[in-house]
Amino acid sequence: MAKNMYFMKKKDTTTAYLMLLPLLVLLSTFVVIPLIYAIFVSFYQWNFYQDSVFVGFDNFKSVIYDDQFYKSLWVGLKFALIVIPVQFVLAFLFANLIKTVGGKVSGFLKGSIYIPHVISGVVASIIFLFIYDYYGGLANFLVGVVGIEPIAWLTEIKFALGSISVPAIWLGFGMTTLIMLAGLNDIPRSYYEAAEIDGANAFQKAVHITIPLLRNIFLYLLVVGTTGAVQQFDLPYMMTGGGPLNETMMPNLFIYNHFKSDPYMGYTIASALVLFIVLGIISAIIFKVLNSKKGLDG
Repeated sequence: MAKNMYFMKKKDTTTAYLMLLPLLVLLSTFVVIPLIYAIFVSFYQWNFYQDSVFVGFDNFKSVIYDDQFYKSLWVGLKFALIVIPVQFVLAFLFANLIKTVGGKVSGFLKGSIYIPHVISGVVASIIFLFIYDYYGGLANFLVGVVGIEPIAWLTEIKFALGSISVPAIWLGFGMTTLIMLAGLNDIPRSYYEAAEIDGANAFQKAVHITIPLLRNIFLYLLVVGTTGAVQQFDLPYMMTGGGPLNETMMPNLFIYNHFKSDPYMGYTIASALVLFIVLGIISAIIFKVLNSKKGLDG
């Protein structure tokens, strides 16, 4: 009996490894091996046309002492600080609205707000370039209605970063709302009924029931949203090119520009690895500050 159990367990283990094998092969091919090779190349003065020269940590030192790289990180963080809070508040309110209305209207709203998520950043950039056009754009038409002079939304320093934040909020709003809605639907109705019996109003229910029970949802969205915002590339590349005066130059665009202009790949790869470490630290801080909780059925 014990021998049969041993062989059954061994067979189950073998089956499990065989099922995981395709995933392990894909991860190794497209993630692990390229990452190891990138780390290897970062220690060399490397390009496509000459022999590589080992330079140790020189590429990383160049990145660490590069003020422009730090500025791009700061721009990415400012961009995230604009996009994420606004997106969170709007998505939370809209998710509650969808849950409240229910029925066919709810289905229509869910479909409508998801549409921007399937639009590429390039297409969104073109749309908003027309909206921000100085002479015929919708944005300047609206401000003109209230008597304000036309604004160069993408070329004035004080408006540029905020202007490219608007399409970023629009693109991510739908998915964020649907994820929050899924979290709201997972909260048992009995919690709210008990709170109503105790005389709790809508605000108290939101503060003491909804928000605490959405902690894991918020944690996921905050980590994914922050890392995604800091790495934004399409919008600044298409709409401003990093200008004016590098005020919208985000890390990925900075790395891309360096890749185009520098024949040696060592610095480019080293800066990408430093960005990877910075994003890992940001994610770790978010996890440490928020912590995740067990699910309702845990």
